[in-house]
Amino acid sequence: MTAEPDGPEDRLRRFATIWSRAVFPVTSTSLTRPEFEEQLLPLARRLSEGLRARNFEAAAGRTVGAALVAAHCTDPEALSRALDCVDAYLVLYCGEDGPGEALRTRSARLQHAMAAGYAEALRERTLAEQQAISQAALTARSAVAEALHDSEARFRAVFEGAAIGIGIADLDGNILQVNGALLRMFGGSEQSMRGRKVPEWTHAEDAPQVWRLYEELVQGQREHYHVEKAFYRPDGTALWTNLTVSLLRDADGEPQYQLALMEDTTERRLLNLRLRYEATHDALTGLPNRTLFFERLEKALAAGEGQRFGLCYLDLDGFKTINDSLGHAAGDRLLVEVADRLQSCATAPGEMVARLGGDEFVALTTGPNTEREVDELAGRIMNALVTPISIDGRDLTVRGSVGIVEGPAGERGAAEVLRSADITMYRAKSAGGNRFELADPEADARAITRNGLTTALPAALDRGEFFIEYQPLVHLGDGSVRGAEALVRWLHPQHGVLGPDRFIPLAEHTGLIVPLGRWVLEQSVRQARTWQERHTGAGPLRVNVNLSPCQLTHPGLVQDTVDILEREGLDAQALCLEVTESALIGADDDLLKPLRRLAEMGVDIALDDFGTGYSNLANLRRLPVSILKLDRSFTRGMQQFPADPVDLKIVEGIVSLAHSLDLAVTVEGVETGAQAEQLRILGCDTAQGWYYARPGPPERLHDLALVDAVG
Repeated sequence: MTAEPDGPEDRLRRFATIWSRAVFPVTSTSLTRPEFEEQLLPLARRLSEGLRARNFEAAAGRTVGAALVAAHCTDPEALSRALDCVDAYLVLYCGEDGPGEALRTRSARLQHAMAAGYAEALRERTLAEQQAISQAALTARSAVAEALHDSEARFRAVFEGAAIGIGIADLDGNILQVNGALLRMFGGSEQSMRGRKVPEWTHAEDAPQVWRLYEELVQGQREHYHVEKAFYRPDGTALWTNLTVSLLRDADGEPQYQLALMEDTTERRLLNLRLRYEATHDALTGLPNRTLFFERLEKALAAGEGQRFGLCYLDLDGFKTINDSLGHAAGDRLLVEVADRLQSCATAPGEMVARLGGDEFVALTTGPNTEREVDELAGRIMNALVTPISIDGRDLTVRGSVGIVEGPAGERGAAEVLRSADITMYRAKSAGGNRFELADPEADARAITRNGLTTALPAALDRGEFFIEYQPLVHLGDGSVRGAEALVRWLHPQHGVLGPDRFIPLAEHTGLIVPLGRWVLEQSVRQARTWQERHTGAGPLRVNVNLSPCQLTHPGLVQDTVDILEREGLDAQALCLEVTESALIGADDDLLKPLRRLAEMGVDIALDDFGTGYSNLANLRRLPVSILKLDRSFTRGMQQFPADPVDLKIVEGIVSLAHSLDLAVTVEGVETGAQAEQLRILGCDTAQGWYYARPGPPERLHDLALVDAVG
C-alpha cells in the first residue's frame, strides 16, 4: 500500500500532479507536462484554501475556472476532466482530516463555482474572437472593390478555420452561408441548413426578448445582440449556444447581411445542471434537500398579498430502533421507500416534499386556500405510512409524527416557520406519535421541554436520577476487553431514559456540569476499583470518563481528580479522561495546564471525536494527549465489503500520524465484523461499538472480561 505524502504541501503537490496528468492531454499549450503542473499548483492551493475556509466563498472556484481558460484548457473535455479530478481527489489530499460529509458538500460547491467561472471566462474569450471575426467580415466586404481576391481569401480563412459556428443570412432571414463548425454543431448538411430561414429556428425555451432583438437588428435599429439560445437539432435533441448576431452594412452604410456566431454550451449547461442537482437534492432519496427546500419556502413566504402557505414537518417514530436492530443499511432502504411514498402525496401544483436529514421530511403547499389543502396533505402523508414496508423479508410498521404550520405569506421568516413546525412535531410525538398537530403559539411554548429539563436538572442529581452505563473498549489485536467508556444517563420521571445529548448541553449552560461531572468521575473510578479487585486478566480494566469544556476551565479539576483517585485507591493509569477535539481548538497554555498535570500523574488523556474539529494537526505535538479517538464518520464506509477506498486512505494516514507521535488510536462506532477486521489491519489499537456490545450495566463488562480471561 502506497504511503501518503508527509505534509500538507506534499499532499497539495500530489493533487496538482494528478490534476495535470488528467487535463494535460486535452490542453492546447506549448508547455511540458511538468511545466503545466507548476502552472496548476497555485490553482490547487486556491482550491485547498477554499475547501477549508471558515466561510465558503464562490470566488475561489470562479477564479480557478477562469484561470483554466487562461491556461488554454478550452477543449470541451478539459473542464469535465478537471471537475472529475477535483471531485475525486480534492477532499482526499487537501481536506486535512476534516468532516467528510461537510468537505464533500464544500467540494461540490467549489466545482459549481469552477464551472461558472470557466463558462464566464470562455464566454468573454469567445466574444473577443467573435468581434475579431465580425471585424474581419466587415473588412472583407468593404475592401471588395479594391482587393477582392485577397480580402475574400482572408475572410474565407477566418470563416472556415474558426472553432465557433458562423452563419450568414440576408435581412429576410434566408441563410446564405454556414461554416463547417456550425454544420458539426447541428449535425446536418449544408444544403439542409441553407434551405431554412432564421425565423424557423424557434425553440420552446426561447426567452421572450430573443425575437424582439432579432427584429430590431434586421430593421437596422441595433448593430448586434448577445443571448443564450437553444436550437433543435435534426434528431430532436437540444443544442444550447451562446449566440451573437451582428448587422453587416454595405459601403454606403445600409444594412445588408446578418452574421451569427455560435458557441456550443450544451455540455457545460448539462454539467451545471448536474452540479446544481447534486447541491440541491438528497443523495440517498433523490428528494430536494434542505437547501432547495429553504429556497422554495422563502419564495413562498415572499409571495404577494392573498397568498398562503402550509408546511408539514414529519419525523418517523422509532426510526432509531430500526437502525439499531436491523442496521443502518436497512434504515436507509426504509428511508428511500418512505421518500417515494411521500413524493406521491405532493403532486399538485405548488406542492413539494424534501428531506431535511435523518428521518425528518417536510412537505410544502402554497396558494390561496392552504388552510384546507395542508390538512388534506397531512392526511395523505399519514395514510401513505399505513401500509407496512418490507425490509429484508420483514414487514415493518412505520409511524410518523407531523407538525403543521399554516398562514399567510409575508408575516414570518423561513427559520421561524420551520422552528414552529419542529416544535409542533415534537408535541405530536410527545402525545404518543402517529398523529399530526396544528401549530399554536401557546401550545408550542408548553411543548418546549428544554426549560423543564433545565429546571429539573439540579433536583435530579440530588434525587439520584442519574446512572451510568459502560461500553467496552476492546483491543483489536487479541480481542480482549481493556476497559470501558462511562456514559451517563438520566432516568427522567416523565421522559424516561434520556441520553447525554438531551441534558449535557443544558448542564453546561447552567453550570451544573461541574457537580454532575464530579459525580460521574466518582462513580466511574469506584467502579474501576471494583473491576480491578475482581479482574484477574493481564492488566487492570481502565475506565474512560468524558470531560466537558466547562470542566476543563474549572479550577478544581486537578484536585478533584486527585482526591477521588486517592479516596477510592485507584492507580492513575487506570483512568482516561476524554476531551473533544473541538474543546482544544486554539487552546492556550492556561487551558492545557490542568491536562498536562493530570497526564504527568499518569492519567491518560484521549482526544475524542478526532477529525471533526478542524484542528491543526501540527498542534497534536503540544497537546498532552496519549490517545486519539477517531470519529465514527471516518469508518462508516468500512461497514461493508469492499470498504470505501477514500476512508481507508484517511484512516491509514491518521493511524500512521498517531503512531509516529506515540499516540494510540481508538475507533468509535464499530458495527460490523468486516469493519473491525479492516481497522485491525490498518493498525488501530482499540475499538468500541455495537459490534462488541451496547452500553450496559457494569456487571456485564466484568462478565465479558471474565470470558476473555477464561478463553
